[in-house]
Amino acid sequence: MTASSFDYGTALTRNLGWVTADEQARLRATRVAIAGMGGVGGSHLLTLARLGIGHFHLADFDHFELHNMNRQAGATVSQLGRAKVDVMAEMARDINPELHLTTFPEGVTEGNVDAFLDGVDVYVDGLDFFALDIRQTVFAECRARGIPAVTAAPLGMGTALLVFTSGSPSFEDYFQLDGHPPGEQALRFAMGLAPTSQQFTYLAEAGHVDLPNQRGPSTAMACELCAGVVGTEVLKLVLNRGRIRAVPWVTHFDAYLGRLRKTWRPGGNRNPLQRLLLALARRRFG
Repeated sequence: MTASSFDYGTALTRNLGWVTADEQARLRATRVAIAGMGGVGGSHLLTLARLGIGHFHLADFDHFELHNMNRQAGATVSQLGRAKVDVMAEMARDINPELHLTTFPEGVTEGNVDAFLDGVDVYVDGLDFFALDIRQTVFAECRARGIPAVTAAPLGMGTALLVFTSGSPSFEDYFQLDGHPPGEQALRFAMGLAPTSQQFTYLAEAGHVDLPNQRGPSTAMACELCAGVVGTEVLKLVLNRGRIRAVPWVTHFDAYLGRLRKTWRPGGNRNPLQRLLLALARRRFG
């Protein structure tokens, strides 16, 4: 089959039943912005392309390296050294040649965030865990524009889902990062993503979690779980059906433990229980 013989309706026909034909058409007209094409971002893109999303803004400045191989959808021997955003755009177009893609090969920045979010229906966070400054900027811009923002953290062998909407606390209200040094910000971000921290119960070597030096372990299983839950949440947001549990709710599923936990933390990292958990985490991880 060639790109000229591609037919959207036939390619996505097996979605029907879970969505109606009219809903599939709405997904086709939807524009999703994804910042980061690495561990979770690349998997998000491919999952959403197979869902039938027709328009994407994609941002990443990085290139594939050998240490990406354990988890990143576009990391293969043949693609080492290539720009992540180019590789992932090619893979997405190989699923749907009719995709409308706008790429930002310099990554999302203070200078291009307006263009990156222009006309966007949903923002999906695929930024590196430690890219907290630009993450704060993007989430603040989404808030100002009324764009729902979805993030799913790949934690151990599970995923923690957070959704920010116009009616939920803002990113800063929840995580409380401002005014803290980078190491403390990383800790607050980590604990806010997963208040139960259930992934640490099976951590084999704690020394590989090094927040001050921006290092941490990862798995492909977690990235793929993230893509599944984010794809589902995007579907619900776009089609306006199904319950959305926005922050301060966090939904954390751990496949290793076979355990689903939902937490509610009003006040985010200001919550008294959360402050206790942060103190314990500081003792454990410095």
